[in-house]
Amino acid sequence: MLKKLIKTSLALTLMCFAVTTTANDLGYEPLTPPQPTQSADKVEVIEFFWYGCPHCYAFEPLIDKWSKNLPKNVEFIRQPAVFSEVWGKHAKAYYIAESLGVVEKVHADLFDAIQNKKETLDTEAALAQFFAAHGVNETQFKEAYGSFGVDSKVRQAPIIASKYGITGVPTVIINGKYKTNGTLAGTHEKMIEVINTLIKQESAGK
Repeated sequence: MLKKLIKTSLALTLMCFAVTTTANDLGYEPLTPPQPTQSADKVEVIEFFWYGCPHCYAFEPLIDKWSKNLPKNVEFIRQPAVFSEVWGKHAKAYYIAESLGVVEKVHADLFDAIQNKKETLDTEAALAQFFAAHGVNETQFKEAYGSFGVDSKVRQAPIIASKYGITGVPTVIINGKYKTNGTLAGTHEKMIEVINTLIKQESAGK
């Protein structure tokens, strides 16, 4: 049983993209086939992430800073990736925060709790305690935790990841046409550069 758990943990960890020296020259690759965006008037940027991924945690300060100064024609979407039951539990934490309007308040702290404090946050009780510490009352939390909307989004998350060909995180999709990650770009800083370059390219075509 222990060996099985170790193998499972290793497999999930390998789905986190480390930065690498094998990046391609462009730092991105085309998405095949391209996917429709939510608005034809906006350049859509989607970040796929997992709170349990150390590389997502390292990327978070950069993408957060970047997201604070978006051009008016850019739509930024955070999208939890789900490749296992544990990933699903953490995706649920995000969607609960989203439904309660507290994503900006708890997003970084969810990373911190899992990455630094080594909290699993994979049970209703653990999540209830976490959200209570961030000012969410018990009734609000329970309603969100058991809501059809949150459950639907968790169930849709693996389908969305599959549609974009996501095999690891953090991965960023630009306007339904391009994909970048640590393997393709080489560094998290280069990922941001690639995102900005592709936004300019896509904006010119609108």
